[in-house]
Amino acid sequence: MSARVLVVDDISANRKLLQAKLSHEYFEVITASNGQEAIDMAREQRPDIILLDVMMPVMDGFEACQILKTDQDTQHIPVVMVTALGDRDHRLKGLLAGADDFLTKPVDDFALMSRIRALTKFKLVMDELRSREANGRRIGVIEGDEPGGPIEPARVLIIDDNERQARRIAMSLKQEHRPILWSEARNLAAKEKAGIDLIVLSLASDSFDPLRLCAHFKSQPATRDLPVLIVADFEEEAKALRALDLGASDIIMRPIDTEELSARVRTQVRKKRYLDTVRRRLDESMELAITDQLTGLYNRRHMNKQLNQFLQRANSGGEPVSVFIADIDHFKSVNDTYGHDVGDEVLREFAERMRENVRPADIPCRQGGEEFVVIMPDTTGDMASVVAERLRRHVASQTFAVERGRNQLDVTVSLGVSTSYGSECTIDDLLKRADEALYEAKQSGRNQVKSRAA
Repeated sequence: MSARVLVVDDISANRKLLQAKLSHEYFEVITASNGQEAIDMAREQRPDIILLDVMMPVMDGFEACQILKTDQDTQHIPVVMVTALGDRDHRLKGLLAGADDFLTKPVDDFALMSRIRALTKFKLVMDELRSREANGRRIGVIEGDEPGGPIEPARVLIIDDNERQARRIAMSLKQEHRPILWSEARNLAAKEKAGIDLIVLSLASDSFDPLRLCAHFKSQPATRDLPVLIVADFEEEAKALRALDLGASDIIMRPIDTEELSARVRTQVRKKRYLDTVRRRLDESMELAITDQLTGLYNRRHMNKQLNQFLQRANSGGEPVSVFIADIDHFKSVNDTYGHDVGDEVLREFAERMRENVRPADIPCRQGGEEFVVIMPDTTGDMASVVAERLRRHVASQTFAVERGRNQLDVTVSLGVSTSYGSECTIDDLLKRADEALYEAKQSGRNQVKSRAA
């Protein structure tokens, strides 16, 4: 897996050394000599990973990292701080500035490549989601600001068969988050388990294989996107780096510094919440693309797509597909008498009653105005008429409350049913015959169901 890496160091020899190592592994490398130049290049070149030295003139790595992580154009780019300063204070300062990881010079080749590959996987997922989100914003189905703000307490699952060590980790996280031990999690309901935000996994466990468990989490759809923070002893570094290859997100070494643990957990939770927010926006944009915003029913575009699929199957010898068109009687007089706001209330209430009275497999749609269509897969005309009649009775039997309950309106609906036939029935054919049946219902006095046979 290749990537574009921005190497930032004020010493030319260091830049060339890292460039040579990365180029040997087929990474594309660009370089900068100070923090300000790094920010400019990140905005212009959009690298996949930034290797950022700490001690530099003009602007040091901490300040540059903080700026990169607060800029919407660069905040999603993983930053690995590389420095000769390996002490606790500098490591914490880098993590608090937003760094995704921290490497100490001289950089171990295996550690460097493992971290870059792990962060590249995350960046590829992020780029795909951001690209899809940008498309949604461009066509107007995604609105609002970029996700951000303070993170809410996370549910952290701690997996360590040493109960004392697990409880010590839990205690250090308790002020900010909601930790739960593996022994306690086994008794949780599936819904509660689904609320986990982060897994802290110890490599020192004897009763199970931590690497196999890590691989299991990353292979299951329900847990694939959960960040995994590995806890390892220094002699287990190679094993910890192997965990990164298997999909783990980060490593913390024992003895555990509580502030460093808190900073690393915070970083991983923030990244997960960001991904979750982007995914949710994309799901909402997909829903908006196929639903009518006033009623929440499917729109005409989705109706045609679904009808086309069911008709292809029916025309090839499959079960027939039926539709009925429902048109609210005298709807224009509602708008003229009470105004369009009340008209909208009637449409929303009618849509809700339609949802309640069709079958689970049926597809209710708003075709436009006061006209609605229900697609009924694998349904004969007689059965479709039964469902349409049930909806008609339910609408006519109960008044519609409007203007916050201050008024009650009597509403009726006329419906026309049609069913696919032969091997060449088209969407236009099916809807035209349903529309003819609807016209017959209107001409016959409204508030009734009519069917048009093939």
